[in-house]
Amino acid sequence: MKKTGKMVSEVLKSFMKKPATELYPFVKNPKPAGFRGRIIFHYEKCIGCKLCMRDCPSKAITITKVADKKFEARINLDDCIFCAQCVDNCAKNALESTSDYELAGLSRDSLKTVFNNESVDNVALRPEE
Repeated sequence: MKKTGKMVSEVLKSFMKKPATELYPFVKNPKPAGFRGRIIFHYEKCIGCKLCMRDCPSKAITITKVADKKFEARINLDDCIFCAQCVDNCAKNALESTSDYELAGLSRDSLKTVFNNESVDNVALRPEE
């Protein structure tokens, strides 16, 4: 009986306290300056030097030539460690680190993205085939 009385008092105390959890999906916390999230590629700026491929420690990015002076990037976000080394070393600023970090999906294929001139505003990403 002593344990039940103690439990009831703890339950009543917890009703008066402010919740310790965040309202995450509904209220988003501000991200700090310099936050590194999803990497996006600007195909029109790329010159095909492939410095980003060489400097990526996890080998998550692949640049391929699709036409004369036209390149596409395949980024495996499931391999990426979001260090932004590729962004820092890109001579033409063709890669950009965004603050988007909500990358959860039902399959790994949703994290394998291809950026090329078919992508609409570099937001409509298609999964890798």
